[in-house]
Amino acid sequence: MKTQISEKEKLSWLRLYRTENIGTVNFFRLIEKFGTAEEAIYNLPEFSRQKKRPIDPYPLELAEQEYNSLKKLNGEIITSSDSLYPYNLANIDDKPPIISFIGNIEIANKPSIAIVGARNSSLNGNKFAKRLANELGNKGQIIVSGLARGIDTAAHEGSIETGTIAVLAGGVNIAYPPQNNNLYNRIIENGGLIIAESPLSTQPIARHFPKRNRIVSGLSSATIVIEATLRSGSLITARMAAEQGRDVYAVPGFPTDPRAQGPNKLIRDGAILIQSADDVIESLTPISRKQMTFFEEVEYNFAPVDIVEKQTEKQELDICKLIENNLSSVSVSVDELARTCQLTISELQAPLLEMELTGKIQRLPGNKICLAA
Repeated sequence: MKTQISEKEKLSWLRLYRTENIGTVNFFRLIEKFGTAEEAIYNLPEFSRQKKRPIDPYPLELAEQEYNSLKKLNGEIITSSDSLYPYNLANIDDKPPIISFIGNIEIANKPSIAIVGARNSSLNGNKFAKRLANELGNKGQIIVSGLARGIDTAAHEGSIETGTIAVLAGGVNIAYPPQNNNLYNRIIENGGLIIAESPLSTQPIARHFPKRNRIVSGLSSATIVIEATLRSGSLITARMAAEQGRDVYAVPGFPTDPRAQGPNKLIRDGAILIQSADDVIESLTPISRKQMTFFEEVEYNFAPVDIVEKQTEKQELDICKLIENNLSSVSVSVDELARTCQLTISELQAPLLEMELTGKIQRLPGNKICLAA
């Protein structure tokens, strides 16, 4: 496995991933189809023209501008072909092909646990989160969270000296909320790490947070929820952690407190009840590098192999229509769609690629899809 790629290759990866309608799944399919990101960019206009809606690749000058601005901030881009790419994150189905970071990327390959919870957390919740993060840090765990108010802030504060990773919904240079700007700087100064998938200087909006949450849980061997309402983003993170095959822990709370409803429900549904760092360490199932099957085994310059099955135009149109008839604005898994349509996953690949490139469907975390709004 290569340890790094050239700046030219990074820019190609950046351009391909920033191109309209190219999500994580299509990114890797296009590289498998054309061999490299550069070849995918070169062939994309003609390839998409065959699908009735030509797509122009993201301009090179904008990719260079983003990359150069990031480097001026002492930041860098890492791709999923790099040996320093976090191996926990490499194990999730919708891993981001590229991430921007500022700080010490090496701690992302140390044992990590996510701590998340309510923004309007209680004083006791904050105190417990800070103490738990500190104790886990002293036991060799890097603490991952989202730099939000409340529990996230307390978790970072408690682990700032032992190692913490803040995953941002917006650009890697945008501390959010703004009142955590000082904490953002202290994390970097103390050898921590700031990570983001969104383009540099992107202001976070609602649809960015579920994508951020999958990285929080993906970086971690386990996710701990401390105080969360039933409709909170913390429960989304816990669900993503479970879908990624990671342990989920919850701290119980008093039943009449709305912030206890989330953790209590998780415990009722099978999450592990914890009251201390020892409870976590005793039951933790670590993720081993040996679990990496894809990036350990192949160099990331694929020989051009067309994995998308060649079908006739009529067949593709028929399958696209069948897919569209079975989808709605409510997401379903690709596996469920395949069963409903009585097709194999491989038979769905080409039509789904076409429909996403033309903006008819939207990919969501957890290998789910829905009709585009």
